Amino acid sequence: MTEIYTRLVARALFPLHEQLKGHDTVRRLHALEESQWWSPEQIRASQAERLHTFLARVAASVPYYKAMFATCGFNANSVTGAADLARLPLLTKGAIRVNAELMKSNAAGPLKRYNTGGSSGEPLIFFMGKDRISHDVAAKWRATRWWGVDIGDPEIVIWGSPIELGAQDRLRTLRDKLLRTRLLPAFEMSEAKLDGFLDVIRRHRPRMLFGYPSALSLIAHHAHKRGIRLNDLGVRVAFVTSERLYDDQRKTIAEIFACPVANGYGGRDAGFIAHECPEGSMHIAAEDVILETVDAAGKPVAAGAPGEIVVTHLATGDFPFVRYRTGDIGVLGAERCACGRGLPVLKELRGRSTDFVVAADGTVMHGLALIYVLRDLPGIDRFKIEQESISLTRILVVPGEGFESGLIGRIERGIKARLGADVHVDVQIVSDVAPERSGKFRYVVSHVATA
Repeated sequence: MTEIYTRLVARALFPLHEQLKGHDTVRRLHALEESQWWSPEQIRASQAERLHTFLARVAASVPYYKAMFATCGFNANSVTGAADLARLPLLTKGAIRVNAELMKSNAAGPLKRYNTGGSSGEPLIFFMGKDRISHDVAAKWRATRWWGVDIGDPEIVIWGSPIELGAQDRLRTLRDKLLRTRLLPAFEMSEAKLDGFLDVIRRHRPRMLFGYPSALSLIAHHAHKRGIRLNDLGVRVAFVTSERLYDDQRKTIAEIFACPVANGYGGRDAGFIAHECPEGSMHIAAEDVILETVDAAGKPVAAGAPGEIVVTHLATGDFPFVRYRTGDIGVLGAERCACGRGLPVLKELRGRSTDFVVAADGTVMHGLALIYVLRDLPGIDRFKIEQESISLTRILVVPGEGFESGLIGRIERGIKARLGADVHVDVQIVSDVAPERSGKFRYVVSHVATA
């Protein structure tokens, strides 16, 4: 009966839902499920054709880009491929904030206002048309099917976006019930809330989980502490996104829920960018997304070298994102995945630029170096590391069972060993560590520029 209902949702109810909203999701999904098996050369050729059409439309209908192309001497009609994008400047959040009205296409249909939570310190207001929304939904739907689950399968979502959590009116509640999706808020993760989450998860018996890796791993730890089994529910996959996925989080989630963990990469601003397949590769949704990695000067770096991720989204003609700086650091792969898909691969996702810390001598290192100092210490329930300046790093620690005051000295010594002996390490014992306004949790936040 469960399989029959899933097919009903995936083949009838959800397509009708998307059609009523004016979205082209189903047609886009069918196209994506075919194009994923094309050769890399076919995908690049299709992408180049779409890029040419996209930039020509942008040049003709978007005041901001019409003026910018003229200033740069950029002829959209001469574009032959993604390499031509390097002739254009990078798009920053600041530029969008200042030029939001000028970035709207004169030919745009209805636009929907969105905003990011500003976990990077730069909140952003921008707009989306129905083409962009249709792409993101279809790309996510395609990736979901890679793991043998479909829209309509029972799902638990651990999320924190005010958009999702603020729209729980009767219509949306009915929709979620029909789609068998249960939304749990990631804003508050107290003991009592976590107990309630475990009860909901056991009763809902999800086929798939979706949420922040920090939230899912916290729920898994809590289940282990309470002695509550979650490995008998039949969960097929846990989809995680919006934060860096650490190896210990992947291991914990996989062990407690007895399922594989599929990492996803994207954002409300940059779109659905990449998703992990069962072979372990993060495939870029290259039919609509061109992903570059660039150095500090904005110049493209070769595959295999780390750089800031810059995105051009070809379904954003109504409010274009062209060479948009994500602030994330990644590495492009050069090899084709063993799964047979021709989609390019994001080999590594190293996190946000603000996830990197700077030692007193100027050495830049990933915040994971500091996380290791605390992660395996006994008696620590949760923690957060905030590098306020080169000379001051603050550590927030939520003590757990077995915590001893002597651990404070061990933390201080461990942090100093990595950042410098003269760095002041301020360890504060707190009752809780609050997530960002979006509901995400960041283990490391650095306010020190890395370049």
